[in-house]
Amino acid sequence: MSINLPLRSSSSFSSSRNQASRNYFTNHTQASSSSLEAINGPVREAVRDLIAPPNDRLIVGVDFGTTFSGVAAVYTATPDDVEIIKTWPGGNGITSDKVPTELSYTTPVNSLPGAEPTVKWGFQFKPEESRLRCIKLFLDRSQKLPFYVSPQDTATELQKYNKNVVDAVSDYLTQVYKHTIDTLTRRYGESFMASTKVDFVLTCPAVWSDTAKNTTLVAAERAGMGKQADIQMISEPEAAAVYTLKAIQPNHLKINDNFIVCDAGGGTVDLIAYKIVSLKPLRVEESAVGTGGLCGSAFLNYRFEEHVRNRLGIARFNEMKLKKAKTWQMGLKYFEEFVKRNFNEDEHQEINVPFPGLPDDEEAGLDSGFLVLTAAQIKDIFEPVVKEVCDLVQGQVDGLRRKGGIVSGIVLVGGFGQSEYLYRRLKAHFTSAAPPPYTERPTHSSATVSENGSIEVMQPLYAWTAVVRGAVLRGVEGNMVVSRKSRYHYGTSYATVYDEDRHNVGERYWSPLWERWMVSDRMQWHIAKVSLLPPPLGRLPRSNADWIQGEALSPLTPIAFHYTRNFRPGQSLVVTDDLIGCDADDPPDAYGKDLIHVCTLTTDLSAVPRSLFTRLTTTRGVEFDNLDFTLEMIVDSAGLGFELKVDGVRYGRVEADFH
Repeated sequence: MSINLPLRSSSSFSSSRNQASRNYFTNHTQASSSSLEAINGPVREAVRDLIAPPNDRLIVGVDFGTTFSGVAAVYTATPDDVEIIKTWPGGNGITSDKVPTELSYTTPVNSLPGAEPTVKWGFQFKPEESRLRCIKLFLDRSQKLPFYVSPQDTATELQKYNKNVVDAVSDYLTQVYKHTIDTLTRRYGESFMASTKVDFVLTCPAVWSDTAKNTTLVAAERAGMGKQADIQMISEPEAAAVYTLKAIQPNHLKINDNFIVCDAGGGTVDLIAYKIVSLKPLRVEESAVGTGGLCGSAFLNYRFEEHVRNRLGIARFNEMKLKKAKTWQMGLKYFEEFVKRNFNEDEHQEINVPFPGLPDDEEAGLDSGFLVLTAAQIKDIFEPVVKEVCDLVQGQVDGLRRKGGIVSGIVLVGGFGQSEYLYRRLKAHFTSAAPPPYTERPTHSSATVSENGSIEVMQPLYAWTAVVRGAVLRGVEGNMVVSRKSRYHYGTSYATVYDEDRHNVGERYWSPLWERWMVSDRMQWHIAKVSLLPPPLGRLPRSNADWIQGEALSPLTPIAFHYTRNFRPGQSLVVTDDLIGCDADDPPDAYGKDLIHVCTLTTDLSAVPRSLFTRLTTTRGVEFDNLDFTLEMIVDSAGLGFELKVDGVRYGRVEADFH
C-alpha cells in the first residue's frame, strides 16, 4: 500500500484550503499508486483503437467566425462534392459564401410577458439598424475586443432581453442550424435527411482557451447540432491547413519543412505552424502553437471611414451618413468588394470610389459622384493593419528558426487572405528577408542561407471558404494532424510524505489515515507547454514532461493521471479532481494563486466492480476501501476529453466542468 500522494480536493480552492486538504475520507485523491510514478511523471498508455464511423453520413462544417460565418456540407459517399451554402435569409437572392455574424432581439408585438424575443440575424438588417457584433469574442475573456465593440452596450442589450453571451451565441447558431437543415433538405429531400446521420464539425480560433472551446460546444448543442460529446471541433487554421495542403498539391514542400497558415479574417488573424512528417499519406504535426491578433479586414473599413471623414469634414460626413445612408453604403460596399480585395499599387495609381449624390468638390477630391483615392492614400489606409499581420507571421517564423526549423511556406487564407495587397506585401517581406544569423550547427541538411531567408507565400483558390472546407474534410478523412503542441502546462496537485530537506515545516500536517506527516498542494506537471527558452541555469527537470519544448500531443496517445482514493463504508463514490494550467515558462512546484483552474473533473466510480476495491485498516482499527484508477486526458485539435479506466478497462466518461 502506498502512503504517498493523497491529492487536494477541488474544495481546497476555497478559503479553507488547509482544512480541506486534510479531509482524508472525502474528496481526497492521490497522484499515483507509487512514489516513483509521482516523481517521474505521467504514464503513457498504448495507442487507442479507433472505430471507423459509418459511411452514410452528411458532414456539416460550421465556420463560426468573428465577423462572418460559413457552412459547408458533404455526403461521405461522394467526398469530392463539397457544397458551400450561398443563399441566406435577407440576402434578396444575392449569393454569398458567408453570412454576417450579427444578430439582434426584438419583442414580438402583442406578446405575453416572458415570451421569447424574435431573432434577426445575418443579412436581415437594414444598414442603419443596430445589432450585436463580434459576440464570439465574448466567449473567451482573455481575448481583446476591437475598438468598435462596446462591452457595456453589448451587456445592456443582452440584459434587456434577459440573455447572456452564451444565449446569444446559441441563438445565432440556432438560426444557422435551421437554415442549414432547410437548405440540405431542399438539396437531398426529406426521406434522405430522415434516414441519414448528420455530423457537425465546428471551428474555433487556435488561441481559444479550454473554457471557451467548451462553451462554444455548449452553445452548439443548445442550437441543435447534436450532443456536446458528438460534435467535432477543429481549430480554424488547422482546418485551413487541411484544405490548403490538398488544394495546392503538387508543391515544393518536403518532409521536415515547416509552413505557416495565416487565417486572416474580418476581425481576427490566426496563425499556426505545421511540419510535414509524411507526404503519402499527407500527415503533419504542429510545430508552433497558435498565435493571433485583432488586425482583420474590418479595421480597414474603419480606417477608410476615418479617411472619408477627414476628406469631407465631420459635418458633411455625418450629414451623408444620416440623410444619404445609401450614398455611404454604396461607397463602403465598393471599398469592401473591390478595393480591399484587388488593390495593388502597380495597377491602380488611383481608384474612384462611388458616392452618388455628393456635389463636386475639387479640394475634397469629389468629381461626378466619385471620391478619388490615390495609391498613396489607399496604402496609408492599408499599411498599419497589414504591418500587424506581417509582424504576427514574422513572430512565428522567428520562433521556428530559433529552434532550428526551416520555414518553406506561408499559406494565406480567410476573407482578408484574398487581399492582393496583403499577398504582395507578405511576398515582398519574406522573399527579401535577410538570412538568419550564422550558426555553427546546421539547421537543415540541404538548406542554404538563401533558402532559409526566402519563404514562398501561397494564396490558394477559395481562400475565404478554406476553413469551412477543411472542417468537412476533417469529418470525412479524420486527423491529418498527427500531433500538436500544448499552449499551457497541465497538471494536478497532490500530497506527499513530509521531507524536512524539501519542505517547510510550517506546511506539514498529520494524516491519521496514513499515520505520517504530510504536505499538500504539491504540483505534478503532466504536460509541458511550448517554450523557446531552456530551463533556468542549474534547474533539473521535475518529471518526464518537464522542459520538452512543447511536448508532441496526439489524440491517439492519451495522458494518464493516476489516483488512489479512499472511502469509508457507505460513502459516495462520486469524486472530483482539479485540472490545473500554467502559462508561465517555469511552472511552480506548489499550487499558487497565479495558476489556472482549468476544470473540475467529476468521476462516478460506482460502475467499477467492488472486487477491484481493496479493504485496508489503520493501526487504530479504522477501515476504509482503497481504489487505484486512472483518468485519461485526450488532447484533440480544439478540446480536451476525459475517460475513467481501472486495470486497463474503461468504465465511462468523466464530466468536465470548465471554469
